[in-house]
Amino acid sequence: MMEFSRDPLALTTAVNTLAVSLAAQLNDEDLELTAALLVHLGEMLETISVQRRRTRGGR
Repeated sequence: MMEFSRDPLALTTAVNTLAVSLAAQLNDEDLELTAALLVHLGEMLETISVQRRRTRGGR
């Protein structure tokens, strides 16, 4: 499993750096599509996580 620094700002700084780097490489149309796909990915991962908890919790 990934282990993040104990610095509370380290993860947000890393995510910000990734976002800025991606945005610099993409035109507006591709940036919009990438953002939409990443939002969808996040929602799907959250759904999977909730389903795992519910299954393990005996619900």
